[in-house]
Amino acid sequence: MQKWIVCSALVLIFGLGVHAVTSPTAKVASANSKFGLSLYSQLHQRAESKNIFFSPSSVSWCLSMLFNGAGGSTKQEMAQALQISGLSLQELNSAYGEWRNTFVNPDPKVEIDIANSIWSRRGLAFKPEFLQTNKNFYAAEVSELDFNDPQSLLTINSWVKNKTRGKIEKIIDQISADSVLFLINAIYFKGKWAKEFDPAKTKEQNFNTSPGKQEHVKMMHQHGDYQYQEQPEFQSVSLAYGNGRLKMHVFLPSKDFGLSKFHQMLTHANWEKWMTQYEESEGNIGLPRFRIEYETTLNDALKALGMKNAFDPAQADFGGMITGSQRPFVSQVKHKAFVEVNEEGTEAAAATSTEIRIVSMPIPKKTFQMIVDRPFFFAIRDNSTGAVLFMGSVSDPV
Repeated sequence: MQKWIVCSALVLIFGLGVHAVTSPTAKVASANSKFGLSLYSQLHQRAESKNIFFSPSSVSWCLSMLFNGAGGSTKQEMAQALQISGLSLQELNSAYGEWRNTFVNPDPKVEIDIANSIWSRRGLAFKPEFLQTNKNFYAAEVSELDFNDPQSLLTINSWVKNKTRGKIEKIIDQISADSVLFLINAIYFKGKWAKEFDPAKTKEQNFNTSPGKQEHVKMMHQHGDYQYQEQPEFQSVSLAYGNGRLKMHVFLPSKDFGLSKFHQMLTHANWEKWMTQYEESEGNIGLPRFRIEYETTLNDALKALGMKNAFDPAQADFGGMITGSQRPFVSQVKHKAFVEVNEEGTEAAAATSTEIRIVSMPIPKKTFQMIVDRPFFFAIRDNSTGAVLFMGSVSDPV
């Protein structure tokens, strides 16, 4: 049933409106929008799923923590990809600190939880300033774990599950022998509509997934005054949560235009313009109830946005992160997201994990002692075929 959602309407969640881009916080918010639209374009091109749902903020938070350990061309490429080239590191960190504080109890009808964490391999020395900066500005929880212990995987995933209220059960599938660091962001959102839909008005209707193909859906209906705009290419309505600070903007491409052509219009310049063109209008709206679970690895998408060196063991420069001669690099950026929209409101969660590995990290060797001072068995085996050529036992070697 989920396969139809994004085929007809593009749903962009958590719009905060347009503000003059002057302060570092406003610049970071603008950069986040640019990055999000660019990343969406990459995900759409890769067509991993007919539905796309992700959190640009979660990815930005996670990569911005990593940015504090980057240097040289790696840092320049990350700044380009994240659209933050004009900001100093101090401005970036301060903006994220301020931005996070604005989401503390934003609305009686809205719950938002933004959490960050850093998990390092026990025994490796990470630079104190890197860890402290992420504690100070990103409120990151910093923990050292024995990555050789299977319990570490459960510990990290349990943290994610807890921070997303069980909506993202795990973000890491395994911890490899050369994994040394995980930077993780988790975001949880639950908002009630400022004007809730009446369940009695929800009814079964057809949803056109593609020309000539339909699905039956639960369509919610409502009449009232809304922030609305209509262009030759689309209609758009802005639906508020709670006191109106957070909104869902729904864009419905016209029948003869379609979602594919709309994607071509989805630039940051157009987005900024569209956010100023809503006018209060009276009308009827119908919105399908839906639920999406989305998962993707962002390596290729981020490389396409210019962040290449970070993933290259020979080129990555994260000297601001770790002491010694080790060469850390990003092995994987993984993202999971969940959203459910119904008559009451919206519940959504996302988690982003950035895994850092070290080139040719030595695996700790186990030590043992074996003194063959009593009768023993032995065998000579052909390791190519598995055939045992000789076997025997020795009770007295003299």
